[in-house]
Amino acid sequence: MKDYFRCRGLRKSYGAHTVLPGIDIRLEQGSITALIGASGCGKSTFLHVVAGFVPMDAGAMLLEGVPCGEPGPDRVMVFQDDALLPWLNVRENVELGLKTAGMAPELRQERVRDILMQVGLEPWAKALPSELSGGMRQRVALARTLVLRPKLLLLDEPFAALDAISRSRMQRLLAELQIRTGVTVLLVTHDVSEACLLADTIHLMGTGRGIVDTWTVEAPRPRDPDDPSFAQLKVQIRAKLEAQADPVL
Repeated sequence: MKDYFRCRGLRKSYGAHTVLPGIDIRLEQGSITALIGASGCGKSTFLHVVAGFVPMDAGAMLLEGVPCGEPGPDRVMVFQDDALLPWLNVRENVELGLKTAGMAPELRQERVRDILMQVGLEPWAKALPSELSGGMRQRVALARTLVLRPKLLLLDEPFAALDAISRSRMQRLLAELQIRTGVTVLLVTHDVSEACLLADTIHLMGTGRGIVDTWTVEAPRPRDPDDPSFAQLKVQIRAKLEAQADPVL
């Protein structure tokens, strides 16, 4: 099968400190891939390189066979901080990227209305970010990226700041939206349970060592977080984390 996204020998250093020692990753179209590992192991740096926010020192990245080292609308990111513009309402925040791209008003309004329905925010279209809960603001952030219809959705701990109930709802929403849209997802998370719940492939990164282990999850999405079939996988992953002296997740 042809790789949808691939990076080869991706390296990044800051002075004498090597963060990414030569990363090789392949993503299939329509898949969710999770990166886990201890803080400082290079997960977020890798995601920022893939987005084009940080230049690589060496290596190559290809999306559908085309080099993609610079930022572009084909790769969009959702951060832990929703970064909504507080003076714009929900609809205006979601619409902003399409407006900046010059899309015709009728088309962008239709597309915004559709994505707000999918994330369950159409009744709050005129609400300001200050009037929303943390989970609702992250829904807006997710809608703002998906309305652009990217080829690759990059998620950097997007639900880490949410309470347990909101986080569970957002995880299920992400799984459902991925099924509906078919977008390819690269997710950075510290949460082993979240990785097992969402990802088809889980890569463990070691500090200064790149990818040190990989697991495949065969179960279709959306998944039941209480499914006992994930228990052994979680044990295996946590054992690997303990073996490399990373904090237990």
